[in-house]
Amino acid sequence: MSKPLMAKATAVWLVDNTTLTFRQVADFCGMHELEVQGIADGDVATGVKGFDPIGNNQLDAAELERGQADPLYKLNLKFNAAAVGEEQRRGPRYTPLSKRQDRPAAIYWLVKFHPELTDGQISKLVGTTKPTILTIRERTHWNIVGITPIDPVALGLCRQSELDAAVQVAARKKSGDGTVMNDDERRKLVSTEQSLGMNTKGKLEEEDTVLANLAQFSRPEPKEIEGDFSDAESFFNLPAASNDGEEDESA
Repeated sequence: MSKPLMAKATAVWLVDNTTLTFRQVADFCGMHELEVQGIADGDVATGVKGFDPIGNNQLDAAELERGQADPLYKLNLKFNAAAVGEEQRRGPRYTPLSKRQDRPAAIYWLVKFHPELTDGQISKLVGTTKPTILTIRERTHWNIVGITPIDPVALGLCRQSELDAAVQVAARKKSGDGTVMNDDERRKLVSTEQSLGMNTKGKLEEEDTVLANLAQFSRPEPKEIEGDFSDAESFFNLPAASNDGEEDESA
């Protein structure tokens, strides 16, 4: 769904001049409901001047009246032919000068918690270059010791929806290749079909080889002493003395 221009300023105007619910304003402006509530409480968008969506040809007055009459109604943005395909024509991401120093922390966070993302995806998310990503991934960055991983969404370098979309694309691509991600990569469980389709023949052969090698170092089983010990007297009887021993005693 397309979002209005100056979404936060539009939300400020709708909160101040209409009786729309927080959910309606959030859906129309592409924001979270709690953020809209923060605007109403004066904790968010302090000092932001409201932007009239009706006067700027982004919302019809009749659409606004229907939304105020029905709390469950979702407002529809007015069609603008000039904005068709604008998302596809977006150029490289521009990062303000004040936030460029935060990019290494965001890259470190993405590399650490989302290793399935490619360098190209990370580059599009935070607006950086592949050599910079490579130095952080290989821990050869000049300030790698002083970099603390921070969520790029919290730093304002990308939106949560963009990050979720990139992660989903990477997960689908990796699952399509037939590879199973480990716990450190995405902590995803392997499906039953994948687990049943795994090749276990090599593992079984390896286990048999290990057991055969261990058998070579095992102790031999003790041999049983032959003899008839059916009664207690025969068990405690001493063996008969040899003739040599008798001769020694007589001497």
